[in-house]
Amino acid sequence: MINSTLYKSKHRLWLNILFASFAIENETIKSSLYDFAMIEFRHMKWLGQALRDADTAYNYDRDKMMLYKHDSNFELLRFVLDEIKNTQALYDTSVLGGRMTTDEHYFTHHITSLLNNSDNDARISAFDMHRSLPNKILDSKQTDALTIFLFEESYKEYELILVYAYMQNYTKDRLHFDIFQDLIDESHFHLKSFGNMMAKMGILGLPRELHEMTYKITDIKKFVKDGIAEEEAAKEMCRQLAADINDEELSPFFDFINYQENYHIALMEKLL
Repeated sequence: MINSTLYKSKHRLWLNILFASFAIENETIKSSLYDFAMIEFRHMKWLGQALRDADTAYNYDRDKMMLYKHDSNFELLRFVLDEIKNTQALYDTSVLGGRMTTDEHYFTHHITSLLNNSDNDARISAFDMHRSLPNKILDSKQTDALTIFLFEESYKEYELILVYAYMQNYTKDRLHFDIFQDLIDESHFHLKSFGNMMAKMGILGLPRELHEMTYKITDIKKFVKDGIAEEEAAKEMCRQLAADINDEELSPFFDFINYQENYHIALMEKLL
């Protein structure tokens, strides 16, 4: 049955698969899990539309969801498999229910095939708090700055994905709809980048839950103006981090993120 309980379960499933893709180092497995997570996000979008059309409220509550810190690829993949199967028990026989079922039939088939090959198992270090990056030498101040940045910005990108998705679902303005989509896509890329970096440092953690007031916007102009100010602050954080780290690979990356924020601001200004 399509209801707010199912939406909540799909939200948790999206996060579980997404963060599994960050945690696993094997690039082939990582890539397939990330693709599955993005399909789960589309499921969430379609469920949100169905709930809106039925005049049924939904929210982003996660019921105190925890990120389970598994020690190996196979432990994590088995967990994901169980979470998919548990969520499938909530589907109905609608066209959308059928689409979600067949998508996840393939997901479970693929994950099961991975589990049948022992070469796919490996230790997971995404949660062990070693706080270092491969082939990088950072002092404690640089490491602390990077750690703080990643935690703050991964939450911000998660928040923006959900806020813009909620606003997109309820807007009747085509321009706004398209802008929200661009901003959602950009935040997905940033969250992926930051999540993978957190995993490499052993500090992967789930973003905190959103309060309902965060995404149920009553004054869009104030929201946009505040958002632009946050983007300006993020630009400065990126610029400062690039300077503080002073690394030939990391510094250009954070400059790259900094410059992307310029276009985000330009998009947001169109909402005013």
